[in-house]
Amino acid sequence: MEHETGPESIDEIRSRYRDGGLLPSRYVADTLDLLDRWEPRIGAFLTVARDRALAEAASADRLIETRGREAWRERPLLGMPVSVKDLTATEGIRTTRGSLLHRATVPDRDAPAVARLRAAGAIVIGKTNTSEGGWSAAGGNRLQGPTRNPWNPALTSGGSSAGAAASIAAGIGVAATGTDGAGSIRIPAAFCGVVGFKPTRGRVPYVPHSPDGLSHLGPLTRTVADAALVTEVMSGYDPRDPQSFSVPAGSPARDLDACADRLPPLRIGWIASLGEPAPAPELVRRVRRAVVALESRGHLVEEIASPFEDPYPCLETILAAGEAASHGEDPGRVAHLLDPGRLRVIEYGLGLGAAELARAYERRGVLRTQALTLMERYDLLAMPTVAVPPFAAALHEPPARVDKGGLSWLAWAPEAYVFNLTGQPAVTVPAGLSDTGLPLGLQLVGGLGEDRRVLAAAHQLEQTNPWHHWYAELAKRCQEEEAR
Repeated sequence: MEHETGPESIDEIRSRYRDGGLLPSRYVADTLDLLDRWEPRIGAFLTVARDRALAEAASADRLIETRGREAWRERPLLGMPVSVKDLTATEGIRTTRGSLLHRATVPDRDAPAVARLRAAGAIVIGKTNTSEGGWSAAGGNRLQGPTRNPWNPALTSGGSSAGAAASIAAGIGVAATGTDGAGSIRIPAAFCGVVGFKPTRGRVPYVPHSPDGLSHLGPLTRTVADAALVTEVMSGYDPRDPQSFSVPAGSPARDLDACADRLPPLRIGWIASLGEPAPAPELVRRVRRAVVALESRGHLVEEIASPFEDPYPCLETILAAGEAASHGEDPGRVAHLLDPGRLRVIEYGLGLGAAELARAYERRGVLRTQALTLMERYDLLAMPTVAVPPFAAALHEPPARVDKGGLSWLAWAPEAYVFNLTGQPAVTVPAGLSDTGLPLGLQLVGGLGEDRRVLAAAHQLEQTNPWHHWYAELAKRCQEEEAR
């Protein structure tokens, strides 16, 4: 199932376009063929925009023929196939939010991030699967069912950016957009063995605006450089998201190698676990080995105990209240169209009081202060991205329930959700394979606004501890299974 053309990064594909060795129309057609071959195995897409994508690719061919290298002056993603998580509006392409309620919704306007991708020349090939409204950290819904892990289709890809992570691991497109309110970019990226970046909250506008202030929009890619470039394209202020902000010049996206080379020695705090469930000792050892790649670049790594009290009850209260607010006072009128698990979250949120919500926001403020204080001592934090291995594809959470709050549906991923409450930038990169051949993720977390540092350090790790050969091995494994 390898791409006929072979290139895996945006830079490599752009070089082929420029020298005439590859046309966008050919690459996009090959990408759609690859999608067709993988889809029965993983269920990554809710909608495929085949005809529109092929037409836009043909237009990119003509633009390159007419303008040559000038075609890329304002279009750094010209001819690049990308996918968009189905929580994010796409003009002219169905946007279901993974819900029976919205199964026929076709927006007449792009969300800002999508509009910026299109303006940069990217071609949207389709909308990727998500749990309904992104409510759980898995990828199933009543429209399609679960997205499955390309490495083992019996297991979950993680979520809620499920189709995004699974499709990128399979080589379908150069980038996928995801959203992350409690780990929904980083968890599936770790489970599927790709790069998942959650920028500082507000760097990429999140529209419709998320009043809980927990949700980030970011990319999933196969290389750190691609994540940096796609983030750069999507970044900047938009009035529809009052938490968004203008981004100063100096992004590392155009010269990430030089940015990584200029990194001074960093102080990195290694945290084996941020709470229950604690990762297995073997998982910790394997992920910690990947951090050696950073030590080899001159950085100082210091092991520290968990610096925070687990804030899960605070997270649960804020998220459940937001879910309840989105459905008014009577979710019963649409209960037959809702995922039963999400309905329980909505009903739980309706039972919360104003004082409970105020206390949750107060606790969040304390956590943010603790995190800012910690980042005065450390330039980065490093830890396993997820403590548990991928579980059965049909489940929304691991079978061994973690009891922390009223429902605990997200309680199994403290390494992820802590940094939604703080708003810090965080990236997960592949760190190795488990004994069962499944990817393991290493998470790097920076201070607020330190996205450049996070990406540069991740790029250093990629240079020293590369993972790109995994994707060829995955394709070979699938070809062998097809042949049997």
